[in-house]
Amino acid sequence: MAEPTSEVLTEQEAAVYDRQIRVWGVDAQRRLSKARVLVVGIHGVIAETCKNLVLAGIGSLTLMGDTPVTLDAAASNFLIYVDEIQNQGKSVAQVCADAVGDYNPMVRVQVQQGNILEKPVEFLDDYDVVILGRSSLSLKKKVNALCRSRPQRVAFYAVDVRGCCGISFIDFQTCTYKSQKKDDDKELEYSKKSCSLEDSLSVRWDSLPKRASKLFFATRIVEEFEQKEDRQPGQLTSSDVPALIAFGTELLQEQGMTMVPVIESLLKKIAEAGSFELSPVCAILGGVLGQEVLKLLSCKGEPIQNFFFFDASDGKGMIEEVTP
Repeated sequence: MAEPTSEVLTEQEAAVYDRQIRVWGVDAQRRLSKARVLVVGIHGVIAETCKNLVLAGIGSLTLMGDTPVTLDAAASNFLIYVDEIQNQGKSVAQVCADAVGDYNPMVRVQVQQGNILEKPVEFLDDYDVVILGRSSLSLKKKVNALCRSRPQRVAFYAVDVRGCCGISFIDFQTCTYKSQKKDDDKELEYSKKSCSLEDSLSVRWDSLPKRASKLFFATRIVEEFEQKEDRQPGQLTSSDVPALIAFGTELLQEQGMTMVPVIESLLKKIAEAGSFELSPVCAILGGVLGQEVLKLLSCKGEPIQNFFFFDASDGKGMIEEVTP
């Protein structure tokens, strides 16, 4: 891992980032230039997120994964060019690192091989943020717990797109940020805390507001079903819909709720989508997630607490705070 950048912006950085410095200031840009981000699992929505972070001028971006380049991997990942599909010698992480590095040569883009769970726990001390792409519920909980076990803050973000539906989870642990109140130019400093994914998922569903996004319940059912059936994320098909709805009905009843047509429709859409990611949804989720990471690293703006959902069928994005 290369040494963090200096405390002072270089003349080149000041020139390249001039416009955004005018928006959020030199101090915020300096914080970004020292930030170290680790990304595990590269799909379409992750490609969008990486592009946004690199263009903003973070210090370093490390892509982790050994998945080989395939036609399916390139379907919604604009960082994989057609001629790379035939390149059997490179992983998705390597191909994407080469491509995203061209967006901003001042950002150090690296590749890390192996499995994050097999690394020494000190491995995460080299990073400020960990972003986890499509992964099992079990892996999300384990990586989130590892991030929280470190002596310094390692923020955790998880994101996935299934067809036209997208979801992200954010655990920044603690943060101090500056924000302006409406009709007031003066910036005030605020502090905020978040909870772990484990704690968030312990909240009973019938305690949530009635207006809560139905996509929250649908994605929870899908993840629990995949875990119960020992299926990898994105492996469901239309043939799984009956069993998925039956499982969801039972799970909802355990949580003091009943199955409704909206949730049933979402379960069907997610299952039928399989591993497919709708590119415009990836762009939206990648934009929102990139923005949230930049807020945290720059200490500018209030971060989301703690889920964000988007459904392209109705064009709505919803923030849900699910905390004990």
